[in-house]
Amino acid sequence: MTDKTENQLEELVLQEAIVSATGIHTDMVQVGIKGDPSMRETAIVRERYDSPLDKIYDKLEPVLKDLLLSRGIYQLFIGFNNAEVRTRSLFDPLREEIHAAEKLVESDYVERHFPLITYAEKIDAMRAMYDQLYSSELYRKLPKHWQSIVRKRHDSWEPMKKEEILTIMSALSSMRAMPEYYLRNAIISVVQSVVRLQFNCDGTQIVRAEDFQQFIEDNMPDQA
Repeated sequence: MTDKTENQLEELVLQEAIVSATGIHTDMVQVGIKGDPSMRETAIVRERYDSPLDKIYDKLEPVLKDLLLSRGIYQLFIGFNNAEVRTRSLFDPLREEIHAAEKLVESDYVERHFPLITYAEKIDAMRAMYDQLYSSELYRKLPKHWQSIVRKRHDSWEPMKKEEILTIMSALSSMRAMPEYYLRNAIISVVQSVVRLQFNCDGTQIVRAEDFQQFIEDNMPDQA
């Protein structure tokens, strides 16, 4: 491929991605990405409106917490502007499902679509999936530098903690209610232990779950 050593290739793979296979770099609390300049310049003057999700969020928030803590969901996308909720499930890990927020406040709908599993069982199942990959023929087909990345990730992997999920979910409504640069959508990933926050100014913040409280204190002192 190149004249670089396996170690150099591994370092490049881990350094070049915004969020790499091993997560956000350890020296970063958060990563900021600037979006469309015209969106930033007009954010304050654009009229704000309540979406269908805003109208039901007080009922929806505990459901979203339940999906992450007590059901098979390991990644959650919340579209505040369009009331779209996208989920990735341990029970069908390669697919992403799309749900209308209004349906998720119906208990029968949740029970039909999202089987129960304890958080500890979900984490154990994730580890088992990585174990299976690590011992598979597919793993042996990877380049050496990627084998090293997968092995290190497997050995050091720690999921998002339950208390971190609660802290993150409890802060989203306040971010949505901010008067100028408010939250447009959010992605919470239990596997990568990161939160991606996109605001109406088209700016994006990617924050490690363990640093989320610090992020709130730095950017939302009234909510800390």
